[in-house]
Amino acid sequence: MKNTERLPDAEDNSRPAFSAVVFDVFGTLVQIGDRRSPYRMLMHWMRDAGRRPRPEDAARLMSQPVPLSAVGPLFGVALPDDLLATAQRALDDEVRSLRLFPDATTTIARLRDADVRVGLCSNLASPYGDAVKGMLPVLDGYAWSYEAGAVKPNPAIYQYILDQLGCPVQEVLFIGDTPAADVDGPRAFGMNARLIDRKAGQSLDALLTDLLY
Repeated sequence: MKNTERLPDAEDNSRPAFSAVVFDVFGTLVQIGDRRSPYRMLMHWMRDAGRRPRPEDAARLMSQPVPLSAVGPLFGVALPDDLLATAQRALDDEVRSLRLFPDATTTIARLRDADVRVGLCSNLASPYGDAVKGMLPVLDGYAWSYEAGAVKPNPAIYQYILDQLGCPVQEVLFIGDTPAADVDGPRAFGMNARLIDRKAGQSLDALLTDLLY
């Protein structure tokens, strides 16, 4: 689909340009303070034990609810108990280290005050979803890859969040930090999309002021 960005009317600067904003999670709203990559730890062990990695491995892990204990059976490999225990500790440490970017809650509040619907769309393993939900107010839609059965940039995950938001696709703005998943994919689906570069110090406040009003 061709991307057509709706801009605010020049005569009414108080009217938001979009009916809904969908955010990516990690690198956009949430940062990991102590990155341990427990799932990658298990995948690396399987590789070293002789299982050849496949391009679809990550999508298989994130497109269904897979706890750490189920990673081995999913790929037909018996993982040692001590490795699983180490990975579980790493996962617990990583989840405890999750922090919101300073402007995350204020940006969401600003959007809700303007009657703009807010959703999240993220490629992630199932243990992270509840943790992220608990950090933020209740929103209008959630597209976790393991619930949607698809990972970005598969169009199915964008349809999953659109169905929850209940607004036309051209009235949705997608914001994230990964070009393929958060810009190219949403635009091909018909959404508007913008990249945020947290490493360069870009804030949601400045990005949304330029785009929404």
